[in-house]
Amino acid sequence: MTPEPSVAPMTLTTVVASTRPGRVGRSVADWFTSRVAECDQFASHLVDLRELDLPFYDEPHPPALRQYTKSHTRAWSRIVDVSDAFVFVTPEYNGGFPAPLKNAWDYLVVEWQHKPAAFVSYGGVSAGTRAVQMAKQVVANLRMLPIGPTVSIPFVNEQVEDGAFRPGKIHEAAAEQMLEELARTATVMRRLRSGAH
Repeated sequence: MTPEPSVAPMTLTTVVASTRPGRVGRSVADWFTSRVAECDQFASHLVDLRELDLPFYDEPHPPALRQYTKSHTRAWSRIVDVSDAFVFVTPEYNGGFPAPLKNAWDYLVVEWQHKPAAFVSYGGVSAGTRAVQMAKQVVANLRMLPIGPTVSIPFVNEQVEDGAFRPGKIHEAAAEQMLEELARTATVMRRLRSGAH
């Protein structure tokens, strides 16, 4: 039998949604990206919205036209365009997701389309689940596909030691399930974007 040609790993971009001082989101994202590094199907890429530092949406044209005038928009467009799947690591603010995350979504339209989205949420007793419920509506409107499995981390501060997130077995198992579903979905959607049957 002729061996199948090797397929390049898909790019999974993990986005840190919180930008506030003292956040734990980066430590949660660092843990998750270490899990992605163990997954053969994905090449891991991390975007920290605090480091990306997008201003409040400042393009004169609707994003669907892709007539970008700002260097920060073009840079963000390139990152999203080459990504095959996304994981958004988000806390919950007043029953919703942080404003910088919505701003990052609103900068682009076409680049998000036909790509799966997953969520790692954290917080207190609710574990950020209401933020994820709202976020799924937004990404669906961008023609992304929000997958079912999520990672939810209640009482997250109890899991952080010396600035590092220390997951429990339930978090590890949830991450594994989510990555498996992301890999299956991203593979199919990459074919969809390429027009292959």
